[in-house]
Order: sequence, then structure tokens, then C-alpha cells
Amino acid sequence: MTGDDRRGGGEGPGRALRVRPFLVHVFTACGAGCALLALLAAARADWVTMFVWLAVALFIDGIDGTLARRFRVAEILPRWSGDALDLVVDFTTYVFVPVFALVTSGLLPHSVALPLAIAIVVTSALYFADDQMKTADNYFRGFPALWNAVVFHLFILKLPPWIAAASVAALVVLTFMPLRVLHPFRVPHLRLLNMAALTVWSALGIYALVTALDPGPLAAWTFAAVGIYFLTIGLATATD
Repeated sequence: MTGDDRRGGGEGPGRALRVRPFLVHVFTACGAGCALLALLAAARADWVTMFVWLAVALFIDGIDGTLARRFRVAEILPRWSGDALDLVVDFTTYVFVPVFALVTSGLLPHSVALPLAIAIVVTSALYFADDQMKTADNYFRGFPALWNAVVFHLFILKLPPWIAAASVAALVVLTFMPLRVLHPFRVPHLRLLNMAALTVWSALGIYALVTALDPGPLAAWTFAAVGIYFLTIGLATATD
């Protein structure tokens, strides 16, 4: 084996060295495929299937960063930006598809549904472009455009349309407010409690899907309470 081969410059080992990191990018990009399948489900008002595909995309987003670090993707494949890829996929799954569902489902009053939807996608696009969207201790600054979760809650809670609209409008405003929103995996403060809350939230979310988005009042409002915890627990910590 030549020196170039040992450094990955040879045709064989060098190419093999790049295969697994590139597959991590492919894995991340599969989230876009999930977004398309979710959008097709939303177009036929199959909300459960839509949320299942969004959940698969969320799972991909939850582990692709770990895989990228494990296989040194940024170091081995500097040509492809994992951050850019992640933002493209996240915008479709966290914002665009859920907002399409929000507009077409009748959860909001007809007169304000489209204006609110436009406000969501515009503010979310600006939020995703913010290089300082996270604090030094890994909280999100402002409401972090988690519209997939918000719309999921609205489908489960079935609030009166104007209350749902007011909730959406408030979150649009909070996008650029000095609110610290928890990242349950990356914030060390109260990690055990945060992971327990995430486990409860995930279990209730699965139950909601199994029950066709009608889990009953107790499960629905417990689910909402955990969501409010994630949204507000950062207020109890010191700012960076």
C-alpha cells in the first residue's frame, strides 16, 4: 500500500473511507422523503399517516448528528455541508408540511388561516437563518419553529378555532422574543427530569397516533402540559 493509499488518497481505501460518511448525509436527506410522504398524506387529509412520517423525520433528525460525529462527516466530506442539509430538511418537516396541514384542516378560522400560515413560514425562515438561534448553554432563543409539535398538539387538543389562532399568533411573536426554550438532549440542567418528560411526551404522542388523534381529555392535556414544560422551563434558568 502506498503512502497516498494510507492517507485515503488512493482510489480504493480513500473511496471506502468516504462511503459511510456520505451515507450519513443520505440518511439525513431521507428526512426530505419523509416530508414528501407526509405532504401527500396531508393532501388527502390522512392526518395520522402525515404525523407518522413527520415522526420518522424527527427520529432521523434526532440521531443523524450523533452519526455525523461518529463517522467524522464534516472532516472527511467538507464538500457537503451537513448543517445546510439539516436546515433544508428541518424546514420542510418542522414548518412547511405542518403549516400546510394547519391551513387545510380547519383548525383555524378560515379568515385568518392563510395570513397566519404565511407569518409562520416567513418568521421560521428568518429563524432558521439566525446563526445565534442557540445560547451558549444550548437553549433555543425564542420559539424554535417547532411547528410540527404545535400542530400535533392542536390536532389532539381540538381547541376552538379562535383560541387555536391566538395560540399560533402568540408563538409567531415569541419566535423573536428573549425566551429560552429547552433542547432536551443538549441542555445539561435538569437532564434526568427533561429526559423523563420527553419519554412521557413521546409515549403519549404514540398513544395519540394509535387512537387516531383522539386519546381522551386526560392524555391530551397531560401531553399539552409536558409541551408547556419544554416551552417554559428555560425561564427558570439564568440567561447566558
